[in-house]
Amino acid sequence: MPSYPDLKGKVALVTGAGRLRGLGAAIALRLAEEGCRVVLHDVAPDAAARAGVPLGDEMAAVKAAVTDLGVDCATVTADLRVEDEVRGMVDQAVGAFGQLDILVNNAGIGFLVGAVTEMPVADWDAVMGVNLRGAFLAMKYAGAAMIERGQGGRIVSIASQAAKSGISLMSAYSASKHGLIGLTRSAAIEFGRHGVTVNAICPNHVPTDLGDWQRETLSRRRGVDMTTYWQRLRDRVPLGRPGAVADTANACAFLCSDQASYITGEAMNVSGGEEYH
Repeated sequence: MPSYPDLKGKVALVTGAGRLRGLGAAIALRLAEEGCRVVLHDVAPDAAARAGVPLGDEMAAVKAAVTDLGVDCATVTADLRVEDEVRGMVDQAVGAFGQLDILVNNAGIGFLVGAVTEMPVADWDAVMGVNLRGAFLAMKYAGAAMIERGQGGRIVSIASQAAKSGISLMSAYSASKHGLIGLTRSAAIEFGRHGVTVNAICPNHVPTDLGDWQRETLSRRRGVDMTTYWQRLRDRVPLGRPGAVADTANACAFLCSDQASYITGEAMNVSGGEEYH
């Protein structure tokens, strides 16, 4: 039985949902379990390959998993740094099902790391372009569509523990996620009178494909063996385990539901107690 019956029939656009082990896919599937119709977004496979993050056929597999739950699903590709493509993405989402009720800003770049004194400006710009500019553009056009329809809506951005605390070798990522919280709070004030809530979720380390890469790369860059590094991550969490994709997906479903209708402008920690401010 669904936890949030009010979500049945709603239309949710989830960005960065093209990887089976990713947060986006988990969120899309969780919303589908509640009866949402889902629009999956990711960058086009050829563009992803040029960036060194090939998607293969994973988005097709995510779509199949969503439709197996008995709900309709559409897919769209767009470069979130390009305004016309983001406008087109939102137009396609609305065109697919006649409305847009939920935007989940999940897409992000987390694989460009390095010391501040060594980071190429191009890498900094790429991270900011997707993580912050892309979230802003998606919020701009999805928010406008929700306001025009006049029936409220939900916008949830997936930030990070790095939105609350700095992380060495991840200055661009952390700065972009800090900025995402500022964007969330400002948009919440503007959209509130239209019944559109705007919130963010701040997970700690989650062992997705990206999480695995970060763990391997950062442990190597910091001169710590993987076993030790992984144990240190666990030891920092009062609940004694790393995050799971389901933890973030469950928080997202709650924030999208009517039970969270009086919550906006928040940056919710989902970190097992590791992050508490």
